[in-house]
Amino acid sequence: MSPEQIGILSIVIILILLFLRMPVAFVMLVVGMSGYAYLTTPKAMLSISAQTMYNTFASYPLIVVPLFIWMGLIAFYSGLSSRIYDATYKVMGSMPAGLALATIGACTAFGAICGSTTATAATMSAVALPEMKRYEYSHSLATATVAAAAILGVMIPPSVIFILYGISTGESIAKLFLAGILPGILLMFLFMLVTYIQAKRNPALAPAGPKVPWGEKLTAVLSGGVEVIIIFIAVMGGLFWGLFTPTEAGAIGAFSTLVVALVRRQLNWRGFVSSLTDTVRIASMILFLTGTAYIYGRFLAITGVPAALANLATEAALPPVVVLVLILVVYLILGCFIDALALILLTVPIFYPVAMALGFDSVWFGVIIVLALGMGCITPPVGANVYVVAGVDRETPVMTIFKGVWPFLFAIFVCIAILIIFPGIALFIPNLLR
Repeated sequence: MSPEQIGILSIVIILILLFLRMPVAFVMLVVGMSGYAYLTTPKAMLSISAQTMYNTFASYPLIVVPLFIWMGLIAFYSGLSSRIYDATYKVMGSMPAGLALATIGACTAFGAICGSTTATAATMSAVALPEMKRYEYSHSLATATVAAAAILGVMIPPSVIFILYGISTGESIAKLFLAGILPGILLMFLFMLVTYIQAKRNPALAPAGPKVPWGEKLTAVLSGGVEVIIIFIAVMGGLFWGLFTPTEAGAIGAFSTLVVALVRRQLNWRGFVSSLTDTVRIASMILFLTGTAYIYGRFLAITGVPAALANLATEAALPPVVVLVLILVVYLILGCFIDALALILLTVPIFYPVAMALGFDSVWFGVIIVLALGMGCITPPVGANVYVVAGVDRETPVMTIFKGVWPFLFAIFVCIAILIIFPGIALFIPNLLR
């Protein structure tokens, strides 16, 4: 068999094993090491595998992953997430579907201090679902709103997925963070629009909440909103003006969030220790997954499959946008079965050379890919966000939540279409750096 055939066979084997529910990190590790040993020598395979795993865990740029994870966990254990929801709830709660709109707004704000979609889903489920149930919201709409809006946690920087994409491709993480801001805001408004339309068509799905005096609204915004703005400006402002690197931005963000929590005296010792242990657990999982993906990527590179696909795409008679749509269809299908973190590490070595060969902007392509991965977070049968919400809620069946996510899935389609037609939406802020 030629190296290209072996590379294609490895992709088929990985997909089969993943469909059989095998752990994705170990699948990529075993297939990558076996393939590398077959094409080179077992000694070379052991050497490159050990070197790759060490370099991953010792990587300075990857330090940003645990830092941003810790930043979000400090916000959770200190109650900052609750204050964010309280602020958006009091401002928007009296509108039709006001509590759902407030939940979407709170997920957007929380995304500015948390880089994980599942963490956003878990946090906002605990905060928002009791309120929506108290006002007799449809369980399907309430839970689906949280599951879908949690995607904003990885669109609004900081974002773990943007970090992994940037490290995998060598693209500037600062530019990727800045590129996610306007598309994230656009997706937020689209989510709000589909929620509002559902409530207008059937008010029983999402009754309006109580009216809140303007003074109380202002107090809530100053209590929860200003803190998020300060932290967000501290992180993104420094990146925009070139004051520090993304890794340093992670340290600044974690430190700023910790200072806010300590000043408010709402982070006890138990919560502080829990934030550290959870950070170590989650970051270790992500770094191990990253290391195994690098090993598989090394194997895939020597097979020549990525280069062959890039040549095929450029020589084909298909317009570039058609090839892009085909890539998005692949992401939609695979996203139904594979976790977003694993999927981006698995597919970027394959599709990134294709996108570059077709002349797509690498930053814009990263935004499109993150949106495509967001679809996988809410589509059956995996739908990680849906299972997180169901696990926190423990009342609404999983299929009921999946039933409610389709309008939000349509909103993501629309957002991707808008960005394909108007790529400048994603590139406007990054281009200011030039």
